[in-house]
Amino acid sequence: MERYIKAPISKEDVQACKSGDYVYITGTIYTARDAAHKRMYEALQKGEPLPMEMAGNIIYYMGPSPAREGRPIGSAGPTTATRMDKYAPALLDLGLGGMIGKGKRQEAVREAIVRNGSVYFAAVGGAGALLSKAILSSEVIAYDDLGTEAIRKLKVENFPAIVVIDSEGNNLYETAIKEYCKR
Repeated sequence: MERYIKAPISKEDVQACKSGDYVYITGTIYTARDAAHKRMYEALQKGEPLPMEMAGNIIYYMGPSPAREGRPIGSAGPTTATRMDKYAPALLDLGLGGMIGKGKRQEAVREAIVRNGSVYFAAVGGAGALLSKAILSSEVIAYDDLGTEAIRKLKVENFPAIVVIDSEGNNLYETAIKEYCKR
C-alpha cells in the first residue's frame, strides 16, 4: 500500500504503517550517522541534552556529498543501519518515531521498535542522487566538526521509503524471504 505521511510522525501514522508499505514522507527529518550517534549516546550517559527532540522525529542514516550549485544537498543515499544498532534502542526509548537506513537490524532494535511503537524504513541504496531531489533544505544543527556526519535538519517533500519493520515487529526482510522460499 502507498502512504503519505508527515514528519515528525504521529503515533497514528506509525501504527498505520505496515511492513512492505511504500511511504512518502513530507516535513522535517534529521540525519545522523555513526559518529553523531556515538556523541548523542555519550551525552545521554552524562545526562546532557541531545541536539534535537527525539519524540516523534525520524532520523535518516545518511551523510551527504557536497551540494552542487543551486541545490541544498548533494547525493543523499542511506548508510547501513546496523552500524547504529548499539545506539538505536536508547533513542527509541526516548520516543524516536522512526529511522531510515538500509539493511537489516538486530533483534534488540526490533524489540525497541515494538516496545516504543516506532518504525524502521528503508531507502534505496545507490539512489542517492534521486533521493536528494526530495530534499528541499539542509541545515547543520549539531556536531559541525564531524563534516558529512554532522547532524542535519532536512525539509523533505515526498521522500520515498519502504516500511521494513513496523510497530508490531513485522519484518519485511524476513517475510519476503519466507514468501520467496514458498514459491
